[in-house]
Amino acid sequence: MEDIISYRRPIGRRITPQRIEFCRRAQSAEIGTVTRAQLAVLVQNLTCTGVINATESHLLLALVNTAPAESFDESGRPIVFKSNRQLAFEIGRSVGRVSRMLSRLFDAGLITTQDSGNYKRYPIRNADGDITDACGVDLRILIVRYAELHELVREARAEKKAAEAALRRYRGALRNTRYALAVAAHLGAAERQRVAGRIERISTYVEVPAKAPSELLRRATFLLEWTIDRLMQLTPKHQGELGTEESACVYAENGIHKQITLPYQSRCSEDEQSLARPERPRFSKTGSSRGAFEESRPSWQTSVNERKQRQALVALGDVLRAAPALRELGYKPNTWADLVRLTPVLCRCTGISEDARRGAIEKMGEQQAAVAVAITLEKTNRQEIRSPSGYLRAMTERAAVGKLYLARSVFGLAGRNAAEQNVAISGTQLRSPHLSRIFPCTSDNLRRQHQRDRRQPPVSGFRVIGAG
Repeated sequence: MEDIISYRRPIGRRITPQRIEFCRRAQSAEIGTVTRAQLAVLVQNLTCTGVINATESHLLLALVNTAPAESFDESGRPIVFKSNRQLAFEIGRSVGRVSRMLSRLFDAGLITTQDSGNYKRYPIRNADGDITDACGVDLRILIVRYAELHELVREARAEKKAAEAALRRYRGALRNTRYALAVAAHLGAAERQRVAGRIERISTYVEVPAKAPSELLRRATFLLEWTIDRLMQLTPKHQGELGTEESACVYAENGIHKQITLPYQSRCSEDEQSLARPERPRFSKTGSSRGAFEESRPSWQTSVNERKQRQALVALGDVLRAAPALRELGYKPNTWADLVRLTPVLCRCTGISEDARRGAIEKMGEQQAAVAVAITLEKTNRQEIRSPSGYLRAMTERAAVGKLYLARSVFGLAGRNAAEQNVAISGTQLRSPHLSRIFPCTSDNLRRQHQRDRRQPPVSGFRVIGAG
């Protein structure tokens, strides 16, 4: 018959590396640097940080108030030797609840314990009857971590104030945007409907404003205020230059690219020059699968590996220059990871379905899909396509057969944007600061509008050419 081995539950206090570290830090405390009153105020404010709840704060405050004020002087030892039963009576909780809360406070690094051999709490007195030491709850860790916890409370309060300010500003911007849309008499019915749909999408994405993060509220507020500026035909707030990152384009086009040396420059110089030429849309009816395809080269010229290599050479700065709508929406990704994280938000703003986004990621990868979404956003912003989801799906189909060239689209859009910016700087205003870039008109419409404006200038201000 096999021997029966019984496994008994370990007797004693649970020991973890974190608890041992807190005990070591408590032994290095400089007694006398923090008073009991300061610790009492800190303990009451810890609930706003989420480190402890209100009941645990009540128990910790009872422990701090139990220790004499002299124990926090230089020669004192702030150790509480009350029993769990007495503490439970003082805070109005059960003994078991007090035991569990003390364990959580220990894990959080707000108390430590100085245990006796039988885990009893009692004072150690000298011959005169004065307490020289004790076995119980040690509060010295609060003295060691006072500056850290105080900074945590300050940050929590500052974040709360910022969230409240962002909430007030968002609600005011939403109310003002709806009012500006109601009084915008220069908008047609279709334009008014598109702008109203955009406002509702922003409101739906925020959901409950009181529970939304402050960063999300700030971005939503920026979009709403940006829409107000276009509705009121004001100058945009943010027209700063895009980031100056190294470009992957070999030959400078319109003075916006920096020349670098590529590993295959001597081998494919003719193809590289074609990447730098501004892109010209050759489709008449956008939004369909046929018209939304990116212009591709014959498959016999290059292999799939070379195509992937050229697509990977697109720099983030080129994408930002090709899609200034990212900056106008309040986004400036510093890394590719930032752009990938922004892709779901950009899809919602553009109107791209979740299914189309997932299909693009599956066929292209996250980074190339992010570039494709940025191109779709910019072309939707220019009113060159009517179905962003269909356009992205068409690009995904091209990528599946190896006939998608995102680099050409990126450099082409960057060249067109630079040309339009140079014309605007030279004094010829092709784009009126109207509601678009919620969606501006195409290049052909811009030229026709510019010719009409020269023949018959507007009476006052700028006219709205297109909206979205």
